[in-house]
Amino acid sequence: MKVLCFGSLNIDYVYSVDHMVIKGETETSNGVSVNPGGKGLNQSISLARAGVNVWHAGMVGEEGQFLIDRCIENGVDSKYIRMIDGRSGHTIIQVDKSGDNSIILFGGANQKMTPEFINEVLGGFESGDMILLQNEINLLDMIIDKAYEKGLIIVLNPSPYNDTLKACDMSKVSYFILNEIEGEQMTGEKEPDNILEGIKRMYPTAKVVLTLGEAGSIYMDGDRILRQDAYKVKAVDTTAAGDTFTGYFISSVIKGASPSEGLRLAAKASAIAVTKPGALDSIPKLDEVYENPVE
Repeated sequence: MKVLCFGSLNIDYVYSVDHMVIKGETETSNGVSVNPGGKGLNQSISLARAGVNVWHAGMVGEEGQFLIDRCIENGVDSKYIRMIDGRSGHTIIQVDKSGDNSIILFGGANQKMTPEFINEVLGGFESGDMILLQNEINLLDMIIDKAYEKGLIIVLNPSPYNDTLKACDMSKVSYFILNEIEGEQMTGEKEPDNILEGIKRMYPTAKVVLTLGEAGSIYMDGDRILRQDAYKVKAVDTTAAGDTFTGYFISSVIKGASPSEGLRLAAKASAIAVTKPGALDSIPKLDEVYENPVE
């Protein structure tokens, strides 16, 4: 099985603040860093660091060579990454003293996918291969349709959840991996069990992983429900926690592990990630996850 992550590559401008800026307020930052990121890139790196061979497809702008370099450094195949004219996608991230974050996203090159590029990329994969998607690139509906036609296993992290997803035929998705906010946006329900029931009604054949932050995570496959507690750690920066979880859980699926093993591995990896600053740089390698004593 080959694994393709078709998604965003961003430059993250991260500002350390005492608290999140509110309307009309000017706040002095305690520091700033410029880092590689984007949900697509983060999830590709997470898969690679979990021991999976992964291809990344996407686009960067003229200042984006270092994003490609980070893929290569981490063992992600960059064959399907293109550099185009204009700006790369980027984010402005506030991280407060408790480790929580808020994010402003500019699409840039991530919004420049074309039908020709999509066909070129998917031409390198075949039935039974897996594609991991998020919602930070354009033409997501076309990618889902084309991937389904080819018989690929489609994994969707519907983040950010917005009107773009209404154009997507999500009945073609095999796995949803989402948090409780996205779950509420998707179903209109607030309680985790109700969110899962809502998704089950809409997409009865899909497997679902619902992440709940400090409350852990839940896996649903039909009538089968598995729950995993979160590991207790002191959070420094939660920016890439969800992407780390996604990459590690999907790595367990690819390796044939049970869903309960996958939840446990992903929970531990994401717990380690939040103890470090930054996005991509906080994602642990597999040996670190196995050796780390967090419980």
